[in-house]
Amino acid sequence: MSTRPPRTPWKRFVAASRCDSLTTVPNRWTRVPASLPPAPPRWGAAVLPIADLFMWAMLSRPQSGSLRVTWVTPATFLLSVLAAASAAIVLAVCAVALAGGGGWAPLAGIVACAALAAGSSAVGLVGLAQRRRS
Repeated sequence: MSTRPPRTPWKRFVAASRCDSLTTVPNRWTRVPASLPPAPPRWGAAVLPIADLFMWAMLSRPQSGSLRVTWVTPATFLLSVLAAASAAIVLAVCAVALAGGGGWAPLAGIVACAALAAGSSAVGLVGLAQRRRS
């Protein structure tokens, strides 16, 4: 009998197919408390449906289905604040371009940036409400 080399020679260099340490050690951008988030204040509850809709539209819906029972991670909070600020700047540029006689492109930019700014602001406000109440 001859010994054949394995069909996938790189498999002998792979240590383990599963790494348990990655699931137990979150980093600072994904670390959230183990408990449920606090109930949102009135203004936080008002923007919660917009935030849930935005998370669904961005294909980033939490496993529970709503941010009411899921913490907004620090990474998501920071990303939503930066996206809202960036969208507001581009929105202002598109508004100036539209006022200067632009065509359909600035109008499309206004619509897209307004939706992005509203949704990401809502997620940021929910994250802010969770951090203020915890």
